[in-house]
Amino acid sequence: MLGDGDIIIDGGNSRFSDDAPRGERLGERGIGYLDAGVSGGVWGKHNGYGLMVGGAQEHVERLMPIFEALKPAGEFGFVHAGPVGAGHYAKMVHNGIEYGLMHAYAEGYELLAKSEVVTNVPGVFKSWREGTVVRSWLLDLLDRALDEDPELAELSGYTEDTGEGRWTVDEAVRLAVPLNVITASLFARFASRQDDSPAMKAVAALRQQFGGHAVRKR
Repeated sequence: MLGDGDIIIDGGNSRFSDDAPRGERLGERGIGYLDAGVSGGVWGKHNGYGLMVGGAQEHVERLMPIFEALKPAGEFGFVHAGPVGAGHYAKMVHNGIEYGLMHAYAEGYELLAKSEVVTNVPGVFKSWREGTVVRSWLLDLLDRALDEDPELAELSGYTEDTGEGRWTVDEAVRLAVPLNVITASLFARFASRQDDSPAMKAVAALRQQFGGHAVRKR
């Protein structure tokens, strides 16, 4: 159904390495291809979407009315990141950073909740929403979640990942870039899916063997 002069926009969280082959195949038929990383979640409909686009300049310019309609008003929220693949690469890194930010807030929440002196954990997060260096939209959303369930009692800690965090870590290994925080936050999601960690069982067994340390039996 597509022909010469048409342009495809892939606005999903596709792996960036798939984009160049797709662009080449489509280009042979005269069809353009743009990869668009899209951020904003379910709130984008009201707040506008952050857009990171990869592809040829002429294709981006032709479709700017679409991007202008979707992005937030003002100078921020859009970038032509580079050639085909750059948009999804930028979104991949964006999501890796998101992993790290979310986990930092989560660790802070856990420490506050365990504290003997802080009695109003939701209030602490609310106080951070203005005038602090850690304010962000993610913090606003955590505050919203705590309003709905102050102890997060209705939730399970089991946390999925959708792939972008893994791809970010893969790229860090390939390029020898030390992504300590992002990698740790990804592994924490893996740990969340274990009811009883086999690795920590092995650690407990070793402590018992070499030091006679007590272990907890099932």
